[in-house]
Amino acid sequence: MTTDIWTMQDDDDDDRDGGAGVKLETRTKTRKPPLYKVLILNDDYTPMEFVVHVLERFFGMTHAQAFDLMLTVHKKGVAVVGVFTHEIAETKVALVMDFAQRHQHPLQCTMEKE
Repeated sequence: MTTDIWTMQDDDDDDRDGGAGVKLETRTKTRKPPLYKVLILNDDYTPMEFVVHVLERFFGMTHAQAFDLMLTVHKKGVAVVGVFTHEIAETKVALVMDFAQRHQHPLQCTMEKE
């Protein structure tokens, strides 16, 4: 995002023609990109061990972390797996969905803006 600031400057050399110069200053402000939560949804068919494997493989969790999160999904119906920029979240959702489909499991993975 850029912000333009207009300033008037009087220069002694310009006084003889009565004009004032206009100077444009540009300041750049960077914004953090919006973040997205990646969610795993519970279903009655996907084996728990498959969910644990997905969490380890695509989200870099240890077996213990993945097992605990899988139980959260099982008990609550949904859990946040991680928070990422849009492109990374989108890629992770696509990878999980493709992996689940290739293994014939109905596991659902979605993303939503934080």
